[in-house]
Amino acid sequence: MIITVDKADALPLYEQLRRQIIAGLARGEPEPGDMLPSVRRLAKDLGINLHTVNKAYAMLRDEGHIVMRRGSGAMVAPRDVGSLSQQHDREMRRMRDDIYRIAVEYKAHGGSLDEFMADVKHNASVVFQDETIDRSGDHADNQEAEEGLQ
Repeated sequence: MIITVDKADALPLYEQLRRQIIAGLARGEPEPGDMLPSVRRLAKDLGINLHTVNKAYAMLRDEGHIVMRRGSGAMVAPRDVGSLSQQHDREMRRMRDDIYRIAVEYKAHGGSLDEFMADVKHNASVVFQDETIDRSGDHADNQEAEEGLQ
């Protein structure tokens, strides 16, 4: 998994890291049990503050994506461990809340239910078919739109 950051992007660096790691997990790279680079190593490789990497790793830990152990670093969390089921349930509730918030914003901007559902279906099919998830967590439509502007 290749991780990059764009210091000119308005999205905070820790969120860029978080999204890229989640996108990698969605692609199956790295796999459960694989070690992630140490906080210091990743910070040095990317030329960013180690607290930025630590924040991204802490968020991923809190969301149940990784396990952090003092002295041995961070590794991708197992997916089917019973002790993670409560954490998984909390994360699923959080994501449902996020979907609700996004639906409210979509409606507030004048979008219809049919348009919203079409967008959701399109984006979900892209992710679940693993066609175009890139390192930032975005999909090809965003890249194509950016390329069209150039």
